[in-house]
Amino acid sequence: MEQSIIFSGFGGQGALFAGQLLTYAAVDAGMHVTWIPSYGPEMRGGTAHCTVVIGDEPIGSPLVRNPDMAVAMNLPSTDKYEPLVRPGGLLVVNASLVQRPPAREDIETIAPPANAMAVAQGQVRLANVVLLGALLAARELMPLAVVERALAAHLPERHQHLLAANIAALHAGARFVRAQVQAAR
Repeated sequence: MEQSIIFSGFGGQGALFAGQLLTYAAVDAGMHVTWIPSYGPEMRGGTAHCTVVIGDEPIGSPLVRNPDMAVAMNLPSTDKYEPLVRPGGLLVVNASLVQRPPAREDIETIAPPANAMAVAQGQVRLANVVLLGALLAARELMPLAVVERALAAHLPERHQHLLAANIAALHAGARFVRAQVQAAR
């Protein structure tokens, strides 16, 4: 079964890293996966997104028009990808930067205040990993422990000092979703 995810945000927010981290974790877990990055013309401050397709069989096509899931780190990304998510899919929105309510009722929307949660972990730049943790808790694509191992193995050397904070941010995003599920019961 294939699952497609688009990660999108301003350049520098870490949307590409979040997708790449999920890709590494999927490869490390023995899954089939593709990762296609796309950069805006400005890099930092411009738009950046990537498409990740994960499956238990070889991926037929890495191109995705209507993803099963989208992670939108800012309002322009939300406006662009919310209409494209497949009915019954999932939209994870950074509520720290997107205050508008969801426009669709045929998809699930999760909106953690990712920037605020990342600051609580010591770095606003961890918002991408908070959102990845929320995505993984909502759809259980793979256990968080697999992503933790991928972080340890693939976090660039210059950022190794942030490993513990990244793992804490991943779990903070997952806890947010679990708390939402508990509150809904």
